[in-house]
Amino acid sequence: MSEATVLERVEVAAGVLGPLAARGVPLGPMTTYRVGGAAALWVKPRSVDELHLIAEACRLGRLPVLVVGRGSNLLVADDGFAGVAVSLGELSASIEITGSQVRAGGAVALPMLARRTVASSLTGFEWAVGVPGSVGGGVRMNAGGHGSDMAANLVEIDMFDLMRGEATVLPGSALGLRFRGSDLGDHQVVLDATLTLEPGDRSRSERELDEIVRWRREHQPGGQNAGSVFVNPVPGEVTAGALIDRIGFRGHRLGTAHVSDKHANFIQADEGGSAADVRALIELVRERVAVETGHRMRSEVKLVGFEDPREHPEHPDAGVRW
Repeated sequence: MSEATVLERVEVAAGVLGPLAARGVPLGPMTTYRVGGAAALWVKPRSVDELHLIAEACRLGRLPVLVVGRGSNLLVADDGFAGVAVSLGELSASIEITGSQVRAGGAVALPMLARRTVASSLTGFEWAVGVPGSVGGGVRMNAGGHGSDMAANLVEIDMFDLMRGEATVLPGSALGLRFRGSDLGDHQVVLDATLTLEPGDRSRSERELDEIVRWRREHQPGGQNAGSVFVNPVPGEVTAGALIDRIGFRGHRLGTAHVSDKHANFIQADEGGSAADVRALIELVRERVAVETGHRMRSEVKLVGFEDPREHPEHPDAGVRW
């Protein structure tokens, strides 16, 4: 698609959104990689009515939409995203706990929800204290760790479909949740998620939180990264990190990106670095592992604004195309 056509579509969508939309808002700083370009349009809806307006703008402008949560699994192209980026913010930031049932907004940070459930003497969500994402992103990717995941406790979600302009309630069983994935698409926004947990011992759970945080600090790097890049090819048996170590790529550098010295399944971006370098290194590692070990690894990182993401076809976030 030509640049002129993209600009025309952006103008159509901007005309529908009016003052609700901001132009050229940098997305890189909103991600944990902290690299990449800007969104053509940026919207922070305050109501479901405004979500309907966004749906109308995307339909008339024929633009893709991207929901930005905590940005912990996003890599935005250096040229940015020629579409409408949406941040739920206060629209989906509440937490309600009634007995063993927890209802949390899609914008709630997973670590915050983990601590709130423990403070309410509930157990089963401690694992989330080490996952730097949002509830909505956690549902979409079926986030997990330390032997559990979102699917273990998810009852249902309130979802808004930006393609159809419809709000609906879906049971967890209808989401196609699988190891680090689901059937939810870019246009399907998780407004709220309802979980059922178990009564627990607060002191014991607080110790578990501390242990998870300690373990992650000892075994995983900080800095500019998106956590584990690749899904373990055979969960519980073959890990992506071990395969990357096997080909000798721990510490391998490509331009402004490098494989972490601390954990081989993490790729670090330099301050002021290039998203193209991060993406190129992801592809290089994937290809080398495939050639030398026979394992074709699927990336957990969502590529935004790249025209040829070459992601595994089973990944629901196989890239954004205009």
